[in-house]
Amino acid sequence: MTDELVMRPDPQKRTPTVSSARDPLHAVLDPGSVAIIGASSDPDKVGGRPVDYLRRYGFGGVIHPVNPRRDEVQGLRTVPSLAALDEPVDVVLVAVPGAAAVEAVEAAAKAGALATIVMTAGFGETRSPEGVAQQQRMLTAARTAGMRLFGPNSQGLANFGTGAVLGFSTMFAEQPPQDGPVAVISQSGAMCSVPYGLLRRRGIGVRHAHATGNDADVTVGELAAAVAADPQVRLILLYLENLADPESLAAAARVARERDLPIVALMGGRSAAGQRAAKSHTGALAGERRVIDAYFAELGIRRAMSMPELVDTTELYLQDWRPQGRRLVVVSNSGAVCVLAADAAEDRAMPLAALSAETEERVASVLPGFATSANPIDVTAALLTDSGLFGRVLPLVAEDPDADAFLLGIPVAGKGYDVPRFAVDAAEFAARTRKPLVVAAPQESVAEEFRRRGMTVYPDESTAIGALDHYLAHAELRRSVRTEPRSYGTGPASADPVTLDEAAALARLADAGIPVVRHHLCRSRDEAVAAFAELGTGDVVAKGCSIDAPHKSELDLVELGLTTPDAVGAAYERLSARIRHLGLAFGGVIIAEQVRALHEMVVGARRDPTFGPVVLIGQGGKYVEYLPDVQVVLAPLGRERALQAIGQLRLARVLGGVRGEPAADVDALADLAVRVGEMVATDPGLVAIDVNPVMLRAAGEGAVVVDALVLAG
Repeated sequence: MTDELVMRPDPQKRTPTVSSARDPLHAVLDPGSVAIIGASSDPDKVGGRPVDYLRRYGFGGVIHPVNPRRDEVQGLRTVPSLAALDEPVDVVLVAVPGAAAVEAVEAAAKAGALATIVMTAGFGETRSPEGVAQQQRMLTAARTAGMRLFGPNSQGLANFGTGAVLGFSTMFAEQPPQDGPVAVISQSGAMCSVPYGLLRRRGIGVRHAHATGNDADVTVGELAAAVAADPQVRLILLYLENLADPESLAAAARVARERDLPIVALMGGRSAAGQRAAKSHTGALAGERRVIDAYFAELGIRRAMSMPELVDTTELYLQDWRPQGRRLVVVSNSGAVCVLAADAAEDRAMPLAALSAETEERVASVLPGFATSANPIDVTAALLTDSGLFGRVLPLVAEDPDADAFLLGIPVAGKGYDVPRFAVDAAEFAARTRKPLVVAAPQESVAEEFRRRGMTVYPDESTAIGALDHYLAHAELRRSVRTEPRSYGTGPASADPVTLDEAAALARLADAGIPVVRHHLCRSRDEAVAAFAELGTGDVVAKGCSIDAPHKSELDLVELGLTTPDAVGAAYERLSARIRHLGLAFGGVIIAEQVRALHEMVVGARRDPTFGPVVLIGQGGKYVEYLPDVQVVLAPLGRERALQAIGQLRLARVLGGVRGEPAADVDALADLAVRVGEMVATDPGLVAIDVNPVMLRAAGEGAVVVDALVLAG
């Protein structure tokens, strides 16, 4: 991509980013006038940089430096206060410290400003009573006047399409702006500057670079929704430190979806905080990280796990591709690269395309006899003498219905190789087929030839396949996202939920139409023996029942394989004595049918205070927390989404039937997960449900709950 130093819009030709210039969120992206309280003559100071940037980067509106001690700032006449202005301003920047910043916000509200950006720190982020109180005072002043507040502790907002650079980041001077198709929005100033700098270093233009700070009023989600409406934006990158307002980001995702606009998010602070239901497997496993992943997946947002992962795929999103699948074709002039690329694809669970016999024959017809026509395709060193090999092979493979994406690996080329022709052929192929194609070329001279023609180049095949994997997986995700709006958050769950005993928990599930094991709660030896006779199954299970024993096997409160009345009676005596010996509340002894099945699964649900009901589906049993293979989705969910989650388990291939075993009844498991999700979604008194194990039988034979834990507020 070409890299221009600075893009300066012509003020006479400048067009608003959005249609409504008087809406506060939109006005801050394209203001007609800006006042800087604490404006400085020194362009290296916080109060001086916005003045310098507005003038340097082509802002076409009116700039009002506010400084009572100077007549002029950077060649502009100052005013002593906002009250001295003859007309209201759209946006006010606050660059004065402490209590003066609070007073500046109140002055901006009184002056009728649409929005105020507080760059000053030392407020809510400090968690000190004084800082929190001062931030609340700013917020009250803004809301009373109908003014929107950005920050405090904001590095500022910058729209390089309009020249409205309303911030103080030094990165804008070190990496001069170029208007482009990418938007960066961050709750952290540093994590706004870093991706901006990395992208600019690659020659990628950035249109928006916004750091929202404390999000006291305007959240990163609200700002993302406004930016998503900008028709020039083709990719949004987010850095988040909290998701206190999931509704606003969901609204931004809906706007983005309407425009087919991808969003990629990096989130810091991946902790296990806020698990009200930690007594259950679901509470432990459906922790904050998995719930956030489920939330992002529902919105079609790809979650990056590092800064390189956030930016490395950027150029892929800016290509004019129409990806349809993930099956990869590798073409290289090195057998070693073919092997390493195949390994990298397997590591990523990215299947190599199985080319048809006809395709392989056609490829073989244009390659030398010692080349490899199967995927991965090794054209060998013959490329040195025949520069048209890539150009002839790629179109032949592209016609194969299994070929979704391509990696062109060129580990060595240079003098004697017609590298410009390789690049031209590859670029023409990508443009014609609109199928994703990435290049792995460690030699800079080779890489540059491809970049000059708009191709995406990585230094090695592993990095290239990793980026392609993220991009293609995101394309699949975006095609399957939920389209209907939903509400998030239920407020905090009960701080001290009550644990139902197993009998009561099974009864709640049965009332909801969930199949549970046949069982009887017994309070005497005679009742236990009678229950055995009534079940008539040949062998039963005896379990101690107590609200104090959510996990009975750890307390030696489960006996299996009881086949006679005497054995059942003796088990009852032992278990009831064991409960009393442990000092637990005695709820009785459950005598239940011993169920056998193909697989033990776990299904659970809990009420997350931020995101609302979430459902967990996975492999169950007593090792569920130690060898977790689970998926978490937001509730309520439909059967299709439940089946999709089951299909993403590592166990999924086994559930389909292997080594002579029949396929499992995944439809029954999906239906059970849907019903458990509905229970928590519709009953605000339920904090968590943990169903483990679910005994999953062969296809058509159903699934049965044999143990359950319910926490109710």
